[in-house]
Amino acid sequence: MSTDAGNRHRGLAGSDAGGLLARRRLLARAGGGFGGVALASLLADEGLLKCATADSGHDPLAAKSPHFPAKAKSVIWLFMEGAPSAVDLFDPKPELTKRHGQRISIDVFNGSPGPLMKSPFAFQQHGESGAWVCDRYPNVARHVDRFAFVKSLHSDSNDHVPALYQINTGLSRPGFPSAGSWVTYGLGSENQNLPGFVVLGNNSGIKGGPINWGSSFLPAAYQGTLFRSQGSPILNLARPADLSAAGQRRQLDLLGALNRRHLDARPDEAELLGRIQSFELAWRMQSDAARMIDFGTETQSTRSLYGLDDEATRSYGSKCLLARRLVESGVRFVQVYSDGEWDAHGDLAGNHSSHCRATDVPIAGLLEDLQARGLLDETLVIWGGEFGRMPVSQGNDGRDHNPQGFMAWLAGAGIKGGASHGETDDIGYKAVIDPVTVHDLHATMLHLLGLDHLRLTVRHLGRDVRLTDVAGEVIRGIVA
Repeated sequence: MSTDAGNRHRGLAGSDAGGLLARRRLLARAGGGFGGVALASLLADEGLLKCATADSGHDPLAAKSPHFPAKAKSVIWLFMEGAPSAVDLFDPKPELTKRHGQRISIDVFNGSPGPLMKSPFAFQQHGESGAWVCDRYPNVARHVDRFAFVKSLHSDSNDHVPALYQINTGLSRPGFPSAGSWVTYGLGSENQNLPGFVVLGNNSGIKGGPINWGSSFLPAAYQGTLFRSQGSPILNLARPADLSAAGQRRQLDLLGALNRRHLDARPDEAELLGRIQSFELAWRMQSDAARMIDFGTETQSTRSLYGLDDEATRSYGSKCLLARRLVESGVRFVQVYSDGEWDAHGDLAGNHSSHCRATDVPIAGLLEDLQARGLLDETLVIWGGEFGRMPVSQGNDGRDHNPQGFMAWLAGAGIKGGASHGETDDIGYKAVIDPVTVHDLHATMLHLLGLDHLRLTVRHLGRDVRLTDVAGEVIRGIVA
């Protein structure tokens, strides 16, 4: 499963500037509100893109067979942006409590290290597995027997942006496809009226921006699409009020004819083809995308399950409910970013209490709802951030960044519930037992989706490139 992308992108610098500007004006006027759609799709048997289909050879988001029988059909990645602290949520360290206030020699990202700081939270064991969970996550704690904890993750950067790039793309520098792009490249999607890869962001914006869900040198069809859980799901998607559906269709047909002529002279322009294809997907999404965020059909019990009637949980609850509806409708990969950041350089107790409050009920509700609908057996759920936090204090009882040792948990399809892999040292600073890289996490995710990370490659600049670069091993101990 590979393709040669080495010469895919040819610039338009040699095009006639006046003609290009005129074309952009035409696109802006004729697009009928589609200009902001970032994801492409194509149906061979539909509408104005039949000629483009012949050029591209296939529908890039058509469902594809995995390399081997898959345990998971889709992924929901609950991304806790800003980096939560493992020793304060799921991995208590008695030695840290014992040595509270002592000073040690340790490198930190910002300023000077403070003394060792015990967790401000109480912990209790839960479930048959006896997993430890802090008292700020009481509802999540009810599901620990579904979780496989990976407590020995480590990565390369203690800065948010490169760390986000690494957890999302496998490498800490920009210029590589995101995990969601690789998954949709390998498997396609099961719903041609919705994007195959959806990102549910937050109001403050994700550090590093669209590179975190971009497709880079993979075809543009595989990049993520930002959805909103309220209002219009995608900006500029709605048809203008003064334009009928038939009128919009006529505009798209005209635009399609012009696009085909433009593409004929530039058959290798993947980005151009992707943008052209996006208009057809946008046409189809106008009803389906709006239906996804219409929670009016949900029962009161479902609303309560996700915390939609509580101001503290409504935002993240809406995104978790939308994630369930998306995978239920055949979307392959959904990332659900937390609202605000877990980046507690000061007042960790206040920061983490607030974020636990916002996410506890929604995450537990999502797991319960997926299970009740028979979706958890085919959906892989991942929880985690871009790195962890230091065992020493910073500022006013906060913690600095720590890529040396952090954690994630996985649940659902193909996961051995109640398992725990790896450990950090006795103060939670560094992964010391069965260390796990981001490449290992990605290899495991792909394995559960029926994809061999060694075979999921694309030829780029003379070499076979993959999500796991030149490393990566499946974490066998957490796979059922």
